[in-house]
Amino acid sequence: MPIASTPPPTDTQLLDSARRALTIEAEAVEALLPKLDGRFARAGRLCLECQGRVVVTGMGKSGHIAGKIAATLASTGTPAFFLHPAEASHGDLGMITRTDVVLALSNSGETPELVLLLPHLKRLGVPLIVMTGVGDSSLGRAASVVLDVSVPKEACPLNLAPTASTTATLAMGDALAVALLDARGFTEKDFAHSHPGGSLGRRLLLHVEDLMRTGDALPRVYADTPLRDGLLEMSRKGLGMTVIVDAADRILGVFTDGDLRRALDSAADVRTSLMSAVMTANPKRVGPRELAAEAVRLMELYKITALPVADEKGKLVGALNIHDLFRAGVV
Repeated sequence: MPIASTPPPTDTQLLDSARRALTIEAEAVEALLPKLDGRFARAGRLCLECQGRVVVTGMGKSGHIAGKIAATLASTGTPAFFLHPAEASHGDLGMITRTDVVLALSNSGETPELVLLLPHLKRLGVPLIVMTGVGDSSLGRAASVVLDVSVPKEACPLNLAPTASTTATLAMGDALAVALLDARGFTEKDFAHSHPGGSLGRRLLLHVEDLMRTGDALPRVYADTPLRDGLLEMSRKGLGMTVIVDAADRILGVFTDGDLRRALDSAADVRTSLMSAVMTANPKRVGPRELAAEAVRLMELYKITALPVADEKGKLVGALNIHDLFRAGVV
């Protein structure tokens, strides 16, 4: 007998299914709030007191969540790694030491590959934190601390595919990582050191001296330089400005496109006018050891596109513009 084909869903049906799934998962996360009690605090203290690493483990979909939690912990100041429980019984158990804490994820609390680890963990005396939907389970009973991530139902309409349960577990893992981050006083700069290749890392690790132009690429003229020669210097160096210095290289002012427009509006003679008469005196500047992000802040605050770089004595040591910051990925 032929099987009747299912008609394609309407847009409304697809959207209704998606809304139902998100509603169920949102309710699962919200239901975690009253479960944050002394057990959560105990789990946090075990991680903070850990002299080794937090070993996060889980099988199947829980394993994927475990991997993400381990990565989040590691990048926010808590040394951690993911251990595949099936590989553990084939040699990887040696990765767990007596100074570690194990965080095991299992919705049922009966995942065979995790249950097999219990005798080894007991011999080592390693604290075991379990995130599970069933506290009275093999893993729950063996745990030092149980974090309840149970959900009344999955977002899957068959109530089979791990959906709301994995979302709740992931959210509990994030809550633990953030609580530890706060407790350790973890800062943006600490985060940047863990993410040197990311945009945050570039903003917080790059200094002005890493990006500034120096030597022959640095536009500089003197106060008695004719405006015409100042314009040529600005054009040759392509920075959008030239810096006016004294005989000791101390910064006196800058000359930019805006200064040029003002000079032309006032009918200044490019051949006879001196830079001292058309420059902007006492300009904004930045130090070479300042973070590149500070240069960005100054440019945004004062609506300028280039900055001279001065040492502690006010001497010109470099210059940079917004394009240098763009190329470095700081902006």
